[in-house]
Amino acid sequence: MGLFQKCTRLSLRSSYMWSVCPQYSIAVTARETPDRALIVHWTQHRGVHNSRQLGANPANPSAAPPRLPFSRVTQEDLSFFRALLPGRTITDPDLLKSSNVDWLKTVQGSSDVLLRPKTTEEVSQILRYCNERNLAVCPQGGNTGLVGGSVPVFDEIILSTSLMNQVFAFDNISGILTCQAGCVLENLSHYLEERDFIMPLDLGAKGSCHIGGNVSTNAGGLRLLRYGSLRGTVLGLEVVLADGRVLNCLATLRKDNTGYDLKQLFIGSEGTLGVITAVSILCPRKPKAVNVAFLGCSSFQQLLETFQCCRGMLGEILSAFEFLDASCMNLLEKHLKLTNPITECPFYIVIETAGSNATHDEEKLHQFLEEVMTSSLVTDGTVATEATKIKALWSLRERVTEALTHEGYTYKYDISLPVEKIYDLVQDMRRHLGGMAKNVVGYGHVGDGNLHLNITSPSKDFALLAAIEPYVYEWTSQWKGSISAEHGLGLKKRNYIYYSKPSEAVALMGSIKAMLDPKGILNPYKTLPDNIN
Repeated sequence: MGLFQKCTRLSLRSSYMWSVCPQYSIAVTARETPDRALIVHWTQHRGVHNSRQLGANPANPSAAPPRLPFSRVTQEDLSFFRALLPGRTITDPDLLKSSNVDWLKTVQGSSDVLLRPKTTEEVSQILRYCNERNLAVCPQGGNTGLVGGSVPVFDEIILSTSLMNQVFAFDNISGILTCQAGCVLENLSHYLEERDFIMPLDLGAKGSCHIGGNVSTNAGGLRLLRYGSLRGTVLGLEVVLADGRVLNCLATLRKDNTGYDLKQLFIGSEGTLGVITAVSILCPRKPKAVNVAFLGCSSFQQLLETFQCCRGMLGEILSAFEFLDASCMNLLEKHLKLTNPITECPFYIVIETAGSNATHDEEKLHQFLEEVMTSSLVTDGTVATEATKIKALWSLRERVTEALTHEGYTYKYDISLPVEKIYDLVQDMRRHLGGMAKNVVGYGHVGDGNLHLNITSPSKDFALLAAIEPYVYEWTSQWKGSISAEHGLGLKKRNYIYYSKPSEAVALMGSIKAMLDPKGILNPYKTLPDNIN
């Protein structure tokens, strides 16, 4: 059993096509000017978005559209908010600054008001008032989104759920947790682990992201292979609609087949249909035995064959199968000073098993490792069973996004593809861009066909952007993929939705939006394309 002693070294043997989207065609040129740039040119000045600078731009569908005719906040409005939320109506520009800028620092709004409700009733009163006054609202959780969905585009009022962080109930028989939307994912994980349960999702941003934001974006994460998506584990929601009505569908039943499943409308709708204020979610038991293997492969085909073998041999104890390429590892070593625990390889895999019987799980893992070693699918590897060593191995996958922030400007793409095509996109993009990009890297969730394609340059480069988009979306559409696997559409990708959805479906989405939010005050300029809005 030396193989499983803490963190043990293994001794191992050693043209693309353009497909024009029929519903939506655009022309992007390398002569794009800075004032028509992607989203916003980063600046320290407030009020950077204005309709003159960032008007509707057919050559740059990612750019912000003109400001819609919403009302502007007055002193009378501030008096109402201050009476409703004493001490929780923020207007200090210094305090507003972090809420106006996204995590990647690529989108900057100019909101003058941040509201911090604590209860559903307060959210209801805020939205009722804003709807009557035609004031636009940007719901915001942990602000960890990557598509500009959680920050204002112009001067929308920011409605933060950060103080809505109470756990209402937990049933330790059924494993159902009911809590407010502002609970931080990592805090919920700690709460559940003390009770011998875990959250069904795990993200690299777990220390900051809110469960309400996770649900609003239908976040995937590292455990989707084992526990499925939030569309299956979320049992109920409480949502405040645009006019202030409270939709209480906070069910705690595994089975409820009475009428339409309305909660599904709000999962993944990015705050455009309603503000999620509470969630009930099904949580699995905490596994008694966890093992993590970090393996190296010499080709992506061998990685795929390792995945097939893994699913067949590990079966019910397999909880994650992640990958990163050698370029990602180089960035981790260079910028974060992390150490590669095995010899250099073109591809790396993180496999996690989670079960109830340590001996049984270790035996299955040992048999799997023997198989991939003797068949030369894996060239090197290491295994961890101790918590600190497991965390260290997981950091090599979870901190890739952080490492990329040190590379200059990053163009991020969250793509879902048939598993066998995942890395083809990375290789084709490298050939397509040639020397234009500083780095083109790929990592993600092999188990659910989700690639995180990241392209870096020293600074924002409009010619590079023109070469990437719409090529990346046309490539994805050609292979029947999705242009957003788990990050959502937000501001940046709203106009590219037709590459993944037919026009009839998008039109129906617009009808649902018009019915639930006829004035369009909820998270405007996001998710739906400009021709719908």
